[in-house]
Amino acid sequence: MLTLYCKTVFFYYLCKLKNVFILLFEKCLLFFIQCNPTMLEAFYKIHDYQVAHVSAPVKRLLNSEIDWNHRLIGIKGCRGVGKTTFLLLRAKEEENNFRGSRPEQVSMHTSQWARQQISAADRQLACSHACLYVNFNNFFFAQHTLVEFADLFVAAGGRKLLLDQTFKYPTWSKELRECYFRFPELHIVFTGSTVMRLTEDNPDLKDIVHMYNLRGFSFREYINLQAYQGFGKLTLADILSKHTQIATDICRLCNPLDYFDNYLYHGYYPFFREQRNYDETLLKTMNMMLEVDVLLIKQIDVTYLSKIRRLLNIMLNETPCRLNVSQLSDDINTSRATIMNYIKYLKDARLLNLLYPEGKQFPQKPHKVYMQNTNLMYAATTRRLDEQSIAETYFYNALHACHKVNTAGRNAMFVIDGKHYFNVFADQPKRPDHRLTAVKNLQIGTERLIPLWLFGFLY
Repeated sequence: MLTLYCKTVFFYYLCKLKNVFILLFEKCLLFFIQCNPTMLEAFYKIHDYQVAHVSAPVKRLLNSEIDWNHRLIGIKGCRGVGKTTFLLLRAKEEENNFRGSRPEQVSMHTSQWARQQISAADRQLACSHACLYVNFNNFFFAQHTLVEFADLFVAAGGRKLLLDQTFKYPTWSKELRECYFRFPELHIVFTGSTVMRLTEDNPDLKDIVHMYNLRGFSFREYINLQAYQGFGKLTLADILSKHTQIATDICRLCNPLDYFDNYLYHGYYPFFREQRNYDETLLKTMNMMLEVDVLLIKQIDVTYLSKIRRLLNIMLNETPCRLNVSQLSDDINTSRATIMNYIKYLKDARLLNLLYPEGKQFPQKPHKVYMQNTNLMYAATTRRLDEQSIAETYFYNALHACHKVNTAGRNAMFVIDGKHYFNVFADQPKRPDHRLTAVKNLQIGTERLIPLWLFGFLY
């Protein structure tokens, strides 16, 4: 009888101990799951946070110009123009238009490895999101390839990838091509630096990518933001044929000249909206253009950075100017060919604009050199800027976005699209001219005198 009692007590406590072990196991398993998120969970956490916190009071024109149905879209832009914000806003728009979740779709194009790695939680995340924003800063890509990530993403049910900072991934071009052909259900939008070759000299992408340029704020975008307006873009034909009426209509709502000088100083780069010192931020951005967009992407040795910086400083203090290659070669102590290569790098990084006669281009010497936009001109600390230089630089930048700009020789300062001859002045010329003339300090024009600010409405 005692033996039976002991066995019963032993069995009772054994069951209790078993329950304790089961409880401990469940807690350890829960802790392990929490500390080891699914393959895609960490990416979606970053995506959700960044999409929730991005905002922009002005919708960029490029968003409506892109055909988002293309399966591979590249967006180029210089540093500081807002490529990351643009991509996140697109993700936000996709999520806002997304209705609940889509049914799980098993892709036949993914590998067995990817299907084994993906959990039910991953599938739920992928099917409850319209897209996924991914930055190549993530250390995941130090060990895994883009193709592997796309394999996992598609296996989970994902269909749209937004890839940022593509230049940080060494084999981006080849792997984007592989993703394009391997996963036909996958749509990819990626950003790239202006110095990257997305179509030119790029056999991997030139026949499959649809490339767009994201530029800095136009004066139209700036005044819409600052004056709480909703002005639409104009065509050059609109401006040439009815600029007086257009300017009159705009001036009924606000005076563009009240905002124009501020735009010329700090309106091109969207970070003017941030609570930071604009001049300091611009200098940091320019240095990043040199150190990353020029040196890193072009694979130039860092020992040459000081020479490129000296060249840029000379341009800051002298542009608009004729290019004296021999003098620059002596000043920087390098060859003439190297000077021309550095000039090309600075142009590709969107720090300079090169003005050529019609029919000529690099590697020929340009007729004149300009800073890429007027904000850059104010980065020169040892120079007093004159309004004529600012006016010419603004005109070139505004027209160059959508039109071909060349020097017209003796006929005029500029020729647009080979047929419209323009002069540009800070103030209205005393003598009337038969040529088209853009005037900086002019609110409303007459006949062939056109206010310079109006060309900022071209995009």
